[in-house]
Amino acid sequence: MEELVVSIVKLQGHSFACGLQQSEEIKTTQLIKQLGLLEKLTIDSNIKKAKEILENLSPNLLEEFQGLAEGLDLELDTIIRFYSGYNIQFPTMGCTTLINNDFYIRNYDFSPELYDARLVFSNPTNGYASVGFGQQVIGRLDGMNEKGLVVGLHFVNNSHSAEGFLATTIVRILLEQCGCIKEAVDLLSTIPHGFCYNYSITDSSGEGVIVEASPDKQVVQLGNPLTCTNHFEEQLEKNREEIEGSIKRKEYIGSLLKEKHTPMTLFQHFNDGNSPLFYKYYKEYFGTLHTVVYLPKDLSVIIGIGENSKPIKLSLRKYLDGTDNFPNFIKGRITFNRIV
Repeated sequence: MEELVVSIVKLQGHSFACGLQQSEEIKTTQLIKQLGLLEKLTIDSNIKKAKEILENLSPNLLEEFQGLAEGLDLELDTIIRFYSGYNIQFPTMGCTTLINNDFYIRNYDFSPELYDARLVFSNPTNGYASVGFGQQVIGRLDGMNEKGLVVGLHFVNNSHSAEGFLATTIVRILLEQCGCIKEAVDLLSTIPHGFCYNYSITDSSGEGVIVEASPDKQVVQLGNPLTCTNHFEEQLEKNREEIEGSIKRKEYIGSLLKEKHTPMTLFQHFNDGNSPLFYKYYKEYFGTLHTVVYLPKDLSVIIGIGENSKPIKLSLRKYLDGTDNFPNFIKGRITFNRIV
């Protein structure tokens, strides 16, 4: 069993200043170790194309990259190559989500070696404030903004690919620019998708949507409740060969809907180390790193790191009005198992 520590980061102001602040964080944390990996993963990155798209799609990100470049003493093109998520492929990951009325609950499964281990509260000058788990510094694995929009990613397949952005970058852009489900779905349709991902989305209305996004097509499924794992249900030809585990997780979540649950009772189902939804294959990039419940109506978030964790509740609203008293870190424990 190992300790897993997630830092709580607060960013505020102009995008350049946020980039500069994060450059200092990279230099003094485990994030510095990612630079060598990103060097290898981004050999084929089309920097010129990424920059052209971001100039129209998200000028805030470009400004943030400029701050990162100055703080790390690197060329802007190098920062875009490493952190834009354009034309970069990450290993397989798992995610399990349930959207039901007033809450959104999710497990994120990956490896601690490639996990930023950062919960980021962000209040940019030009964009919506949000809270979410960071990845590749500027990206988000999941998050909720000040309007109550919640978005999370679900890996489906790397084999069907094209030039486009990684899902972590897309989630970040949606949270910063969109105030509701419709705006998020509309913007998703304009962004070049590099690979096949599901996006699970809700907002303060309590409605839910799953968007099956591949490089050439987006399929939208509306409903409440909704469950989402790591396979497509419409674009079947784009699934991986082995999706049995994803299907079983989805079926298990469906069985939970037969009973009445509160966000906290569902948190226990998701975060229990013996739950069918909790995985411990961290060496194989499939171990549960965090359980999170987003509550869009009161802008709060319940978080557990690792397994059987004591949940901590934080408020985006308190962050925005300056009355928060957040800890600097959230700690949990993970147990390494191996696939036999």
